[in-house]
Amino acid sequence: MALTNLFKLEKLTIYAYEDSKRKKDEKTFEVMFNPTTFSTKYENVLQKNPGINTSGRSAKYARSQSESLSLNLILDGTGVAGFGLSMLGAKSVKEQIDDFLELCFYMDGKIHEPKYLKIEWGILNGFECRLESVEIEYTSFDKGGMPLRAELKTVFVEDVDPEKRVKEEGKSSPDLTHTRIVKSGDTLPLLTREVYGSSAYYVRVAQANALDDFRNLTPGQTLFFPPLEK
Repeated sequence: MALTNLFKLEKLTIYAYEDSKRKKDEKTFEVMFNPTTFSTKYENVLQKNPGINTSGRSAKYARSQSESLSLNLILDGTGVAGFGLSMLGAKSVKEQIDDFLELCFYMDGKIHEPKYLKIEWGILNGFECRLESVEIEYTSFDKGGMPLRAELKTVFVEDVDPEKRVKEEGKSSPDLTHTRIVKSGDTLPLLTREVYGSSAYYVRVAQANALDDFRNLTPGQTLFFPPLEK
């Protein structure tokens, strides 16, 4: 093995795509410094019935929330990155932030929503996600007030293409949970009829998805259709 490969540091890289199947790379964002820590969160949503602690009542499982990933990314624009090594031609902090927001946050004019993302690094290898939020903290400035260093506190939410998720889970029975992505013109009764063969269960679906107003669905929204009890 060549020494250049032996000592090469693998950098966390974010890939962006225009489709949920993530077939065609758009752009990439490679971090300057790999994160020293990151955290993941898994959450089950339970229906909160009144009197849950009374006799004969229990918490009823509704669905599992998508995994979320919290990453803190350091951006440096001083021209020096670790061990006193000069980074000639390095971008300014503002330019790096603009690159990140363009890749992960801003709406893509072709798909009318932010891009689909995938993170590659260590055990996160191939983590398919969307950016939920980013908080930017500036920590160092030059004499003119321009930022020299910043920390991006990011939260990414797992986003697996529905067809891929079904294949991975091996769920095809109508008695198991299904998902649908809302399209323009869709209504909850219509989607419920498509899944169950009857629109009579739309109230149950609204409850399972914690919908405040089932009459106004948002295109691109993912809905969960719980299994019917036999």
